[in-house]
Amino acid sequence: MATKWNLDPTHSEITFKVKHMMISNIKGNFTNFTAEIESEDDTFKNAKTTATIQTDSISTHNTDRDNHLKSAEFFNIEANPTITFESDALNDSVTGNLTVNGITKPITLDVDFGGINVDPWGNTKAGFSFEGKINRKDFGLNWNAALEAGGVMVSEEVKIAGELQFVKQA
Repeated sequence: MATKWNLDPTHSEITFKVKHMMISNIKGNFTNFTAEIESEDDTFKNAKTTATIQTDSISTHNTDRDNHLKSAEFFNIEANPTITFESDALNDSVTGNLTVNGITKPITLDVDFGGINVDPWGNTKAGFSFEGKINRKDFGLNWNAALEAGGVMVSEEVKIAGELQFVKQA
């Protein structure tokens, strides 16, 4: 019988990083997301994972840039209010279907299982770190501008990472 684990959002984060003007990285995160894991045991081998991110929760700590990312030139949040990820096998890596901007593609993320512990209130928790990269153009995030000295304003590669803590359900 599968055990369900729900995300503990106060102890979790999903971040991204993209090269800007070919000279430095801009970091951001999503502040509103959910996830769950269904596992046969506490090793989490071959566990089923699902996650949903609210695209309007994107934050780069710059209102103008955030509004541009929410526009039709990037995430088009009115037409695509969520980003989703689904996988049927969680191991040292996880391969699943990522849907961004209405486009679904398989991706693989490296996963580090941090272990299981019980908090002071008796909740059993499990921790995971993940990282990987995607090509934003694979998901229709095509906006860019050429730079006078060569190169482009925004790189195609986006590095994604997360620290996720889950609570075991009774």
